[in-house]
Amino acid sequence: MFGRDWLAEYVRGSLWVLPTLSVVVALVVGSALSSVDVGNDCPLAFQGTADDARNLLIGISGTMVTVIALLLGLAVVALQLSSTQYSPRLLSNFLRDRPNQIVLSVFVGTFAYSAAGLYTVGVSSGNRSASFPRLAVSGAIVLVFVSLGLLLFFADHLVHSIQVDAIMRTVERRTLAVIHDRVFTGGGQDASQPPPWAVPIPTRRSGYVQVVHPRVLLDEATRHGVCLRLRYRVGEHTVAGTTLAWVWRPSGAEPAPDVASFTRILDAQVHIGFERTYQQDAAFGIRQLVDVACKALSPAINDPYTAVQAVEHLTVIFCALAGQSLGTHVEQRARGIMVIIPGRRFPEYLAVMCGLIRRYGSHEPTVSHALLRLLHDCALVTAEDSERRAAIEAQARLIVSDAERDVARGEDLELVHAEAEQLRRALAERP
Repeated sequence: MFGRDWLAEYVRGSLWVLPTLSVVVALVVGSALSSVDVGNDCPLAFQGTADDARNLLIGISGTMVTVIALLLGLAVVALQLSSTQYSPRLLSNFLRDRPNQIVLSVFVGTFAYSAAGLYTVGVSSGNRSASFPRLAVSGAIVLVFVSLGLLLFFADHLVHSIQVDAIMRTVERRTLAVIHDRVFTGGGQDASQPPPWAVPIPTRRSGYVQVVHPRVLLDEATRHGVCLRLRYRVGEHTVAGTTLAWVWRPSGAEPAPDVASFTRILDAQVHIGFERTYQQDAAFGIRQLVDVACKALSPAINDPYTAVQAVEHLTVIFCALAGQSLGTHVEQRARGIMVIIPGRRFPEYLAVMCGLIRRYGSHEPTVSHALLRLLHDCALVTAEDSERRAAIEAQARLIVSDAERDVARGEDLELVHAEAEQLRRALAERP
């Protein structure tokens, strides 16, 4: 299972996989077309001589090499701009951009198709020949026109993809997909400390927890008659040799579980990678948008409107979170068997997001106003949860307090105070 998960994630984030497959497809298609014999009168057949065909293929191959270098150069520029202007954590979004991978694959495939054709056009058994696969040469011409169209598409797509609105919309969409998948429903009782007879299971590698399959872990726990609790939440960093999880039997009088067996089970069912991914980690998308906001508020950039835009996209995400059951995820069966996966509660998401942006943007009233609007919208859609209402109210007090401390003129805070009053009324109306 995790082999497929790892492979799918690797393929999505690799620039070489699709181009390599395109080379194989191009060679297979070229070989198939070369075996088709069409007469000179066929409208699909290339009408020139063998030398004309070879010169055409040589020209296409040389042009494709130049264009591929141009595409890679433009992609590197886009990556550098995204990293320096917005956040280095956004690089994974560009690497996983499927249109870029497809365009590069078509150009590489066109080069491979044309270069391979030079071994068959005008050559037979190592000697010069007047006969050649005319239909295959026509295929190279078709690929040139397709590549030309994709070159124009790539230029348009690249310009739009590095716009901050498009970047943040992509992050928002991917984060909402993670939230709506409801992999971890939360709401379970958080057994923060395992019992004294629990056996620690060490992690075998350092990295970020990317994927956990609780149902499979529950099946294994049921088979061995034990309970299991992970130490780390999805998205947190682990260090090799430290405790990854605890396992214990429901009764301390029973024999201790086999550490070696559960080390192999956790190694297979808890995927730890070198980077955070969107697979089950909604906090990763939140972190990316917070980074964009904080970078925009830095003295080097000084772009508060971009920070406000980031907060507006965060509002969509937090309103979706407010309607979800969050926290520790518990899978449970009879005889006290359970699997516990710690998760973030709504106040924790809120504190991390509001805290960072509030501290960077407290001197700018528009940022404080945007944060209060986010809290107001969350208060309108959140479930009847006193913990969440208390967290919203606490963050609102901090935002107003920091704004009053760092903004010199009280007149600049009129919108901030007005939004804070509306938020207070919205919270008071909730039962």
